[in-house]
Amino acid sequence: MPSTETAPVLESRIWLIRGHKVLLDADLAELYQVTTGNLNLAVRRNKERFPPDFMFQLTKAEFDNLRLQIARASWGGRRTPPYAFTEQGIAMLSGVLTSARAVEVNIAIMRTFVRLRQLLATHEELARRLDQLEWRQNEQGQQIHAVFETIQHLIEAPADEPKRRIGFPTSRANREPQALDEEDKQSPNARTSF
Repeated sequence: MPSTETAPVLESRIWLIRGHKVLLDADLAELYQVTTGNLNLAVRRNKERFPPDFMFQLTKAEFDNLRLQIARASWGGRRTPPYAFTEQGIAMLSGVLTSARAVEVNIAIMRTFVRLRQLLATHEELARRLDQLEWRQNEQGQQIHAVFETIQHLIEAPADEPKRRIGFPTSRANREPQALDEEDKQSPNARTSF
């Protein structure tokens, strides 16, 4: 049975092509320990089991793009673009390839696809939560900005005139200096200083 060490190897061989997560025929053949030609021959003999959403052949442009990403050195290379198998196509391969190794590899591949779906769901949940936090932060930032503007407005407000004291003055010493000067000017019996 394939070890848990094969999970990272499988994940690195899964490609996103045409919106589907796929494994290429050469990678599957290597995992099943058969030649790519024998794998494709078994698929051609059971063509009715592999509709286009289970398996498709890459276009030349897709193949050239993928070849640049893989950067594998090969002796001579392929003459035709590879076939790409979706998760359902790989499950259908278990009915076509019946060796013990094929069964073990199919189980490992299915577990890898399930793990990838779970990771994707986790990432989508984290992205949703991050969006919510960002929205809340923006809203709180706007509220804090409004508070700072109000505080700044209060700080910059012009100083009001000095307020007069309320009540009756008890002596001339407690009165404000401006009030004393005005009283002296108004009273006819103003004291003159010597």
